Formats: sequence, structure tokens, C-alpha cells
Amino acid sequence: MKWLFKPAVMRRLINFWPPFLFSGIKIVELSSDYCYCKVVLKSRPWTKNINKSQYGGSMFSMTDPIYPLMLMGVLGKQYFVWDRQAEINFLQPGKGKLMAEFHLTEDRLQQILHATADGSKYFPQFRIDVKDSDDNVVCEVLRTIYVRKKGQYRPE
Repeated sequence: MKWLFKPAVMRRLINFWPPFLFSGIKIVELSSDYCYCKVVLKSRPWTKNINKSQYGGSMFSMTDPIYPLMLMGVLGKQYFVWDRQAEINFLQPGKGKLMAEFHLTEDRLQQILHATADGSKYFPQFRIDVKDSDDNVVCEVLRTIYVRKKGQYRPE
């Protein structure tokens, strides 16, 4: 295990994190290898905007820490992993419970490991589709992540 917490423990901890807990955001699945995650945004009166659709900030927030969390779980303590940049494209109003899935493939992980092996910074991008209960994409989020080996683990 490369990460301090097992995925089941991490999932529970994140679900009690106030930005998720009070926004109706919940990680419902986090695979044992940190390569898959499913997040839902519950529909609550306080998560809706004036148009009675899901608040856009909540849709954005449900995607915020997930890829860095997953990458930290896979790469371990030797790496800095942070969110660097993000953009959101709203396609239609998000009504009811919304869901987003996150995947780390072996090819993508190998690409990240190769790009950072010499200590270089790397900025992989991930696209996340937020969907409604009818599987319609309500928004697309593009997240750019900062990945770099910590100084003590970089080659000299």
C-alpha cells in the first residue's frame, strides 16, 4: 500500500469533509487500487439554485479533489499531486441526483510515471462528465493536475 489510508477509510474520511458533507456530495465507490471512483451529488433544497436546478458550484466541487486523491493513492508519498487548473462547461440544467465517474487507466499511469521519472513536472488533463439519473451529460469538467516527484526522490 503506497498511501497512508486504505481506500475504504479514505472514502469515509472525505465523505465527512465539510465541503462534501454539507453540499450533499458523497463518494459512493473508491476501488481498492484507487483507479476508480464514483461520486454523487444529492438533490437537497440547499444544493439548488434560483432555477431549482443543482447549483453549478456543487457540480464543480464534486470533481475537485478526486483525481489528486486517486493519484496520491496510486503514486504514494514520493509525489506532490495538486489540482492546478480546471474549467467547466455547463450543457444543460442538472436536475435531481447527479453522478460522476473517475478512471485511472494503466496506460495513463505509465504515462505519468514516465513523464515524471527524471523529476520533471507533469500536467495531465482529465475530463469528467457529470450526468443526471437518465445518463444525460449536464456538464463537462476539464481538470489539469500537477504531478512531480518530491525533491528527495528526484534523480540527481
